Amino acid sequence: MIDLTKLPLSITSFSDFCERNKIYIDKTDLVAKLAQFDAPIFLSRPRRFGKSTLVSTFHELFSNGL
Repeated sequence: MIDLTKLPLSITSFSDFCERNKIYIDKTDLVAKLAQFDAPIFLSRPRRFGKSTLVSTFHELFSNGL
């Protein structure tokens, strides 16, 4: 049985994941391709499915070069 108290359910910022020594995994196979686009992208994912965290990840990647 998985201990849900150890899952970072309230973290939505990629920098918070790094600061708290947590791991963020987006298993979407198209994330690397999204990072290569040079045009606006509409993200359509179900509610509570990591849209804010994904956008935060891209922000950290492109602003800080992580």
